[in-house]
Amino acid sequence: MNNKPDIIVGLDIGTTKIAVIVAHRSSSGNLDVIGVGTHPSKGLRKGVVVNIEATVESIRQAVQQAEQLAGCKIIDVYAGIAGSHISGDNSFGVVGVKNREVTARDLERVIDSARALAIPNDREIIHILPQEYIIDDQDGIKEPLGMSGVRLEARVHIVTASVASGQNIVKCANRVGLNVRDIVLEPIASAEAVLTNEEKELGVALVDIGGGTTDLTIFHNGAIKYTAVIPLGGNNITNDIAAGLRTPVVAAEEIKKVYGCASIQNIPNTDSLEVTSTGGRTPRIVSRHQLIDIIQPRIEEIFAMVRRELLKSSIDEYLTAGIVLTGGSVLLEGLPDYAESFFNLPVRRGYPSDVGGLTDIVGSPEYATGVGLVLYGARSQPAVRERTFHGPNVFERVKTRMSDWFQAYF
Repeated sequence: MNNKPDIIVGLDIGTTKIAVIVAHRSSSGNLDVIGVGTHPSKGLRKGVVVNIEATVESIRQAVQQAEQLAGCKIIDVYAGIAGSHISGDNSFGVVGVKNREVTARDLERVIDSARALAIPNDREIIHILPQEYIIDDQDGIKEPLGMSGVRLEARVHIVTASVASGQNIVKCANRVGLNVRDIVLEPIASAEAVLTNEEKELGVALVDIGGGTTDLTIFHNGAIKYTAVIPLGGNNITNDIAAGLRTPVVAAEEIKKVYGCASIQNIPNTDSLEVTSTGGRTPRIVSRHQLIDIIQPRIEEIFAMVRRELLKSSIDEYLTAGIVLTGGSVLLEGLPDYAESFFNLPVRRGYPSDVGGLTDIVGSPEYATGVGLVLYGARSQPAVRERTFHGPNVFERVKTRMSDWFQAYF
């Protein structure tokens, strides 16, 4: 039993929350969100499952909520994967062109050549993302099929992940009765939802600040050039507030959302807030400046690590479209302005787009990954319509996906 063909579901298994997005695809191809389910995420640390039972229960609660709102049974999902175990590398392949005209088989062969990396046994490829093709020294080619030449080269970006982490995500989904149609790198999904094609062409850095990690993805000339995962996120800010103000973590999270700010500028000295104390003690009144003095150093640390990765990418000078911030933590007041002054680049918040329906709910950066998974699924569903993934065989889809990718696009 599967979802109806016009129903597409994204499963965002995040460190802070589980989000399930259900979308309906009309005959004209438009996507309308018809169901949303969220539940606090228990059992994950920095995007990695550390407690299967707790993760399964969190997913079950989010799925039930989404099913009630959408009025349909959820079976097939596109699941996101993230965490510090993710790694991205650029690679290069070259083959001779048979019959002097590039065919789909030639494209498969050159991609196979490019993916011939030395990968440890505990890791597996989850994405092979073409950047450009070169035919007889003519570079910058995006669609080489049918072109004439004798030598075909491909530049690709290869994303690898821990086999165990991928298996655990699929295992948790299967325990809830879900079939995982595909596993998608979460920053790639977020990019589907918040970036424009023009930004990807000009050069843009997507900074997705989640609860446990911050994901960086750099696009230029329409392709992914660099990916990195920074092991800091919004939870680190919350924990700093909890420790600095001696308040429970739940109260610290609420304080961050209501009173938090990225910079002390333009905040009056008279601003104050009530802080819940631990152990049943009397609440205290503290200055808002004191709160921001706790938040700002952590923001600066995260941005400093992002800047280090931008310099490491060697294409930071091509970020004509600047930086797009997304993820739940970017709702912090004043964050885009602070980022602009820090990076000396144009910065904007990334809000999900290209969907209709319940946009008043999913139109926030915290739903960028979930909406992106639905958009990714809508684009690729014809190619994966017969595949579901279970347990230890999750990564067997890679070769099939590449074959389907060529059939779908060429």
